[in-house]
Amino acid sequence: MQEIVINKNEAGQRFDKYLFKYFKEAPQSFVYKMLRKKNIELNNKKATGNEKLTTGDIVKLFMADETIAKFRGRLSHIEDKSNVIDTKVVVDNIVYEDEDILVVNKPAGILSQKASPNDISINEMIIEYLIQNNKLTMTDLDTFKPSVCNRLDRNTSGLITFGKTLAGIQDLSYGFKERTFDKYYLAVVWGKVKDSSNISGYLKKDNKTNKVTISTNKNDEASYIETAYEPLKVGNISINNTDKSITLLKIKLITGKTHQIRAHLSSIGHSLLGDDKYGNTSFNKELKAKYKIKYQMLHSYELHFNDTIHTKALKNVHNQIIKAPINENFKKLFTI
Repeated sequence: MQEIVINKNEAGQRFDKYLFKYFKEAPQSFVYKMLRKKNIELNNKKATGNEKLTTGDIVKLFMADETIAKFRGRLSHIEDKSNVIDTKVVVDNIVYEDEDILVVNKPAGILSQKASPNDISINEMIIEYLIQNNKLTMTDLDTFKPSVCNRLDRNTSGLITFGKTLAGIQDLSYGFKERTFDKYYLAVVWGKVKDSSNISGYLKKDNKTNKVTISTNKNDEASYIETAYEPLKVGNISINNTDKSITLLKIKLITGKTHQIRAHLSSIGHSLLGDDKYGNTSFNKELKAKYKIKYQMLHSYELHFNDTIHTKALKNVHNQIIKAPINENFKKLFTI
């Protein structure tokens, strides 16, 4: 017999849904059969599966250990200590952490979440960090998956938020979805930008090319976008033996769509340095060779947690501003 105590991240769901996650390799019919035969009990009573779990509930499994292990399935690669995920990137770049959330300054070149099964993203790195520091167990992962709650492009650096608990995930996800947080970026663009502006348009994504186009005309397939920016500094760099103006912008992301900042600025003639998809490949090739800058110059810089006092997981960051230090590429071009 094995006994499980339901924790706060597992509470609130139907008992059968929990069991489907726990016995992830078993057919649903197996779970219901075990419930009918009282091989699975909830709080020392026969259960049907439609009960709502609460923190502290006791689940008892009257099965052989081998049967339980078989239907729970092989644990994820994170458990394979012959191939432990390096957590140094996380440890070196945590900018905030409490019981419910973690915020990390993601370096450029790292995925926010997996794009294919064998990828190692910042999400897996944070999970491994939590396991190594006894803040998460492999058993926890059977029924609850902590996760990043916002995404940045692989080649964009800056603030990534992570929900360590169910409440953390829910409150962060709600804030991003409802735009109760203010998000600011730093970007270096080609050309001289003299004035602040608030620009809008319509964005359409081509899933085959993973590229977006911007237009000023509304159509059924396009999403409305809005981007505000202000110039902070103007400078010059030598590209192909010619002085080129560059501008450091602070950007407020009012809407949040795929590649919005990159494509929107490019559409007004100010593409990001280092961005080959929406920018000048010739200039960027010289930029990489001469200044060793191989990623697009876009950094998620500030996150404003506005009015979070009523949330379960974000009370500690109520009305706080969290910043991500800039990387060396920005320092090569500007003193910030």
